[in-house]
Amino acid sequence: MTKSPPSPEPDEFEPADERQFFAQQKTRKRAPTLGQAAEAHHHGHRDRLRTRFREQGDAALADYEILELILFRLIPRRDTKPIAKALLARFGTLAGVFGAPQHLLQEVKGVGETVALDLKLIATAAQRMLKSELRNKQVLSSWSAVVDYCHAAMAHETQEQFRILFLDKRNALIADEVQQRGTIDHTPVYPREVVKRALELSATALILVHNHPSGDPTPSRADIEMTKLIADAAKPLGITVHDHLIIGKDGHVSMKGLRLF
Repeated sequence: MTKSPPSPEPDEFEPADERQFFAQQKTRKRAPTLGQAAEAHHHGHRDRLRTRFREQGDAALADYEILELILFRLIPRRDTKPIAKALLARFGTLAGVFGAPQHLLQEVKGVGETVALDLKLIATAAQRMLKSELRNKQVLSSWSAVVDYCHAAMAHETQEQFRILFLDKRNALIADEVQQRGTIDHTPVYPREVVKRALELSATALILVHNHPSGDPTPSRADIEMTKLIADAAKPLGITVHDHLIIGKDGHVSMKGLRLF
Protein backbone atom coordinates (compact mmCIF):
# COMPACT_ATOMS: atom_id res chain seq x y z
CA MET A 1 0.00 0.00 0.00
CA THR A 2 1.47 3.28 -1.06
CA LYS A 3 1.76 5.82 1.75
CA SER A 4 0.55 9.32 1.19
CA PRO A 5 3.27 11.93 1.37
CA PRO A 6 3.35 13.61 4.76
CA SER A 7 1.59 16.93 5.04
CA PRO A 8 4.02 19.85 4.98
CA GLU A 9 4.84 21.26 8.38
CA PRO A 10 3.40 24.70 8.84
CA ASP A 11 6.04 27.40 8.46
CA GLU A 12 6.89 28.73 11.89
CA PHE A 13 6.56 32.20 10.46
CA GLU A 14 3.18 31.60 8.91
CA PRO A 15 -0.02 31.68 10.95
CA ALA A 16 -2.04 28.47 11.26
CA ASP A 17 -5.32 30.23 10.51
CA GLU A 18 -6.80 33.69 9.86
CA ARG A 19 -7.40 34.44 13.54
CA GLN A 20 -3.75 33.87 14.38
CA PHE A 21 -2.68 35.95 11.37
CA PHE A 22 -4.62 39.03 12.49
CA ALA A 23 -3.53 38.54 16.09
CA GLN A 24 0.08 38.52 14.98
CA GLN A 25 -0.44 41.61 12.81
CA LYS A 26 -1.88 43.44 15.79
CA THR A 27 1.03 42.56 18.05
CA ARG A 28 3.63 43.42 15.41
CA LYS A 29 2.42 47.03 15.01
CA ARG A 30 5.25 49.33 15.92
CA ALA A 31 4.85 51.81 18.72
CA PRO A 32 5.56 55.45 17.81
CA THR A 33 9.01 56.72 18.67
CA LEU A 34 9.49 59.47 21.24
CA GLY A 35 10.12 61.95 18.43
CA GLN A 36 6.93 61.00 16.62
CA ALA A 37 4.91 61.23 19.82
CA ALA A 38 6.36 64.65 20.61
CA GLU A 39 5.64 65.90 17.08
CA ALA A 40 2.06 64.64 17.27
CA HIS A 41 1.66 66.41 20.62
CA HIS A 42 3.02 69.67 19.17
CA HIS A 43 0.65 69.48 16.19
CA GLY A 44 -2.29 68.79 18.51
CA HIS A 45 -1.33 71.70 20.75
CA ARG A 46 -0.97 74.04 17.77
CA ASP A 47 -4.32 72.98 16.36
CA ARG A 48 -6.00 73.57 19.72
CA LEU A 49 -4.50 77.06 20.02
CA ARG A 50 -5.53 77.98 16.48
CA THR A 51 -9.06 76.70 17.09
CA ARG A 52 -9.34 78.68 20.32
CA PHE A 53 -8.11 81.84 18.59
CA ARG A 54 -10.44 81.32 15.63
CA GLU A 55 -13.53 80.65 17.73
CA GLN A 56 -12.96 82.90 20.75
CA GLY A 57 -10.59 85.62 19.59
CA ASP A 58 -7.40 86.96 21.16
CA ALA A 59 -9.02 87.49 24.57
CA ALA A 60 -9.02 83.71 25.06
CA LEU A 61 -5.22 83.52 24.79
CA ALA A 62 -2.46 84.54 27.17
CA ASP A 63 0.38 86.71 25.86
CA TYR A 64 2.75 83.74 25.61
CA GLU A 65 0.13 81.86 23.57
CA ILE A 66 -0.19 84.76 21.11
CA LEU A 67 3.58 84.68 20.77
CA GLU A 68 3.46 80.90 20.32
CA LEU A 69 1.02 81.27 17.42
CA ILE A 70 3.45 83.62 15.71
CA LEU A 71 6.45 81.41 16.41
CA PHE A 72 4.61 78.40 14.93
CA ARG A 73 5.15 79.96 11.50
CA LEU A 74 8.77 80.87 12.17
CA ILE A 75 9.87 77.61 13.85
CA PRO A 76 7.80 74.80 12.26
CA ARG A 77 9.12 71.66 13.99
CA ARG A 78 9.85 72.70 17.56
CA ASP A 79 7.90 73.19 20.75
CA THR A 80 7.69 76.98 20.80
CA LYS A 81 6.05 77.39 24.22
CA PRO A 82 9.39 77.48 26.10
CA ILE A 83 10.77 79.99 23.61
CA ALA A 84 7.70 82.24 23.92
CA LYS A 85 7.89 82.14 27.71
CA ALA A 86 11.64 82.81 27.67
CA LEU A 87 11.14 85.88 25.44
CA LEU A 88 8.48 87.29 27.76
CA ALA A 89 10.60 86.54 30.83
CA ARG A 90 13.51 88.43 29.26
CA PHE A 91 11.65 91.44 27.84
CA GLY A 92 8.60 91.67 30.10
CA THR A 93 5.75 92.21 27.64
CA LEU A 94 4.78 91.56 24.03
CA ALA A 95 5.67 95.18 23.28
CA GLY A 96 9.04 94.58 24.91
CA VAL A 97 9.65 91.49 22.78
CA PHE A 98 8.84 93.19 19.50
CA GLY A 99 10.63 96.38 20.50
CA ALA A 100 13.83 94.61 21.56
CA PRO A 101 16.93 94.99 19.37
CA GLN A 102 17.73 92.06 17.13
CA HIS A 103 21.00 91.16 18.90
CA LEU A 104 19.23 90.92 22.26
CA LEU A 105 16.48 88.72 20.80
CA GLN A 106 19.15 86.34 19.56
CA GLU A 107 20.47 85.92 23.10
CA VAL A 108 17.31 83.97 23.95
CA LYS A 109 17.76 80.22 23.48
CA GLY A 110 15.95 79.01 20.37
CA VAL A 111 15.94 82.41 18.63
CA GLY A 112 18.33 82.61 15.71
CA GLU A 113 19.00 85.41 13.26
CA THR A 114 16.09 84.50 10.96
CA VAL A 115 13.52 84.38 13.77
CA ALA A 116 14.84 87.64 15.26
CA LEU A 117 14.60 89.36 11.87
CA ASP A 118 11.04 88.10 11.39
CA LEU A 119 10.01 89.41 14.81
CA LYS A 120 11.46 92.82 13.90
CA LEU A 121 9.61 92.70 10.58
CA ILE A 122 6.33 92.15 12.45
CA ALA A 123 7.19 95.08 14.75
CA THR A 124 7.90 97.29 11.74
CA ALA A 125 4.58 96.35 10.15
CA ALA A 126 2.77 97.28 13.38
CA GLN A 127 4.56 100.65 13.50
CA ARG A 128 3.71 101.37 9.85
CA MET A 129 0.07 100.52 10.57
CA LEU A 130 -0.03 102.99 13.48
CA LYS A 131 1.75 105.64 11.42
CA SER A 132 -0.75 105.22 8.59
CA GLU A 133 -3.46 106.28 11.03
CA LEU A 134 -1.85 109.75 11.11
CA ARG A 135 -1.75 110.29 7.37
CA ASN A 136 -4.07 112.95 5.98
CA LYS A 137 -5.54 113.67 9.40
CA GLN A 138 -5.29 116.63 11.72
CA VAL A 139 -2.74 115.27 14.14
CA LEU A 140 -3.92 117.33 17.10
CA SER A 141 -7.37 115.76 16.83
CA SER A 142 -5.81 112.28 16.72
CA TRP A 143 -3.58 112.71 19.74
CA SER A 144 -3.99 109.20 21.09
CA ALA A 145 -2.87 107.84 17.70
CA VAL A 146 0.24 110.06 17.88
CA VAL A 147 1.11 108.74 21.33
CA ASP A 148 0.47 105.12 20.33
CA TYR A 149 2.70 105.44 17.29
CA CYS A 150 5.54 107.16 19.16
CA HIS A 151 5.37 104.61 21.94
CA ALA A 152 5.53 101.69 19.49
CA ALA A 153 8.42 103.28 17.61
CA MET A 154 10.56 104.45 20.52
CA ALA A 155 9.63 103.10 23.94
CA HIS A 156 11.94 100.10 23.83
CA GLU A 157 14.93 101.67 22.11
CA THR A 158 18.12 101.13 24.11
CA GLN A 159 19.52 104.53 23.10
CA GLU A 160 17.97 107.96 23.08
CA GLN A 161 16.63 109.23 19.79
CA PHE A 162 15.15 112.60 18.95
CA ARG A 163 12.23 112.49 16.52
CA ILE A 164 10.27 115.33 14.93
CA LEU A 165 6.79 115.23 13.43
CA PHE A 166 6.57 118.02 10.84
CA LEU A 167 3.06 119.40 10.26
CA ASP A 168 1.52 121.66 7.63
CA LYS A 169 -0.84 124.57 8.22
CA ARG A 170 -3.75 122.14 8.66
CA ASN A 171 -1.70 120.26 11.29
CA ALA A 172 -1.54 117.25 8.97
CA LEU A 173 1.65 115.17 9.02
CA ILE A 174 4.19 116.10 6.34
CA ALA A 175 7.13 114.02 7.59
CA ASP A 176 8.31 111.98 10.53
CA GLU A 177 12.08 111.97 10.95
CA VAL A 178 14.62 110.85 13.51
CA GLN A 179 16.96 113.82 13.69
CA GLN A 180 19.53 112.53 16.14
CA ARG A 181 20.54 109.35 17.95
CA GLY A 182 22.52 109.51 21.15
CA THR A 183 23.67 107.49 24.11
CA ILE A 184 21.65 105.79 26.81
CA ASP A 185 20.89 109.14 28.48
CA HIS A 186 21.79 111.96 26.10
CA THR A 187 21.03 113.08 22.55
CA PRO A 188 22.68 116.21 21.09
CA VAL A 189 20.02 118.43 19.47
CA TYR A 190 20.77 121.64 17.56
CA PRO A 191 17.85 124.11 17.33
CA ARG A 192 19.26 125.67 14.14
CA GLU A 193 19.16 122.28 12.36
CA VAL A 194 15.60 121.63 13.54
CA VAL A 195 14.36 124.97 12.21
CA LYS A 196 16.33 124.59 8.97
CA ARG A 197 14.69 121.24 8.28
CA ALA A 198 11.24 122.63 9.07
CA LEU A 199 11.76 125.41 6.51
CA GLU A 200 12.94 122.88 3.89
CA LEU A 201 9.69 120.94 4.35
CA SER A 202 7.52 124.09 4.49
CA ALA A 203 6.30 122.94 7.90
CA THR A 204 4.40 125.40 10.06
CA ALA A 205 4.30 123.32 13.22
CA LEU A 206 6.35 120.68 15.02
CA ILE A 207 5.86 117.97 17.59
CA LEU A 208 9.14 117.04 19.26
CA VAL A 209 9.53 113.53 20.61
CA HIS A 210 12.33 111.71 22.37
CA ASN A 211 12.62 108.59 24.48
CA HIS A 212 14.16 107.81 27.85
CA PRO A 213 15.68 104.30 27.74
CA SER A 214 15.65 104.25 31.55
CA GLY A 215 11.86 103.93 31.28
CA ASP A 216 11.11 107.04 33.35
CA PRO A 217 9.61 109.75 31.11
CA THR A 218 10.15 112.58 33.61
CA PRO A 219 11.75 115.52 31.75
CA SER A 220 15.20 116.62 32.80
CA ARG A 221 16.38 120.21 33.11
CA ALA A 222 18.28 119.74 29.84
CA ASP A 223 15.05 118.54 28.13
CA ILE A 224 13.22 121.68 29.27
CA GLU A 225 15.99 124.07 28.23
CA MET A 226 16.40 122.44 24.81
CA THR A 227 12.64 122.64 24.14
CA LYS A 228 12.57 126.34 25.00
CA LEU A 229 15.53 127.02 22.69
CA ILE A 230 13.81 125.29 19.75
CA ALA A 231 10.47 127.02 20.40
CA ASP A 232 12.16 130.42 20.66
CA ALA A 233 14.14 129.85 17.44
CA ALA A 234 11.08 128.66 15.51
CA LYS A 235 8.52 131.27 16.63
CA PRO A 236 9.90 134.30 14.66
CA LEU A 237 9.72 132.19 11.48
CA GLY A 238 6.05 131.34 11.97
CA ILE A 239 6.73 127.78 13.16
CA THR A 240 4.90 126.58 16.26
CA VAL A 241 6.12 123.86 18.61
CA HIS A 242 2.89 122.17 19.68
CA ASP A 243 4.43 119.82 22.21
CA HIS A 244 7.44 117.83 23.29
CA LEU A 245 6.59 114.23 24.18
CA ILE A 246 8.93 112.13 26.28
CA ILE A 247 8.36 108.42 25.84
CA GLY A 248 9.15 105.79 28.48
CA LYS A 249 8.52 102.06 28.55
CA ASP A 250 5.41 102.41 30.68
CA GLY A 251 4.08 105.82 29.77
CA HIS A 252 4.76 109.27 28.40
CA VAL A 253 4.90 112.89 29.48
CA SER A 254 3.60 115.90 27.58
CA MET A 255 5.79 118.92 28.34
CA LYS A 256 3.07 121.21 27.01
CA GLY A 257 0.61 119.55 29.37
CA LEU A 258 2.98 120.26 32.26
CA ARG A 259 3.42 123.87 31.03
CA LEU A 260 7.19 123.51 30.89
CA PHE A 261 7.62 125.76 27.85
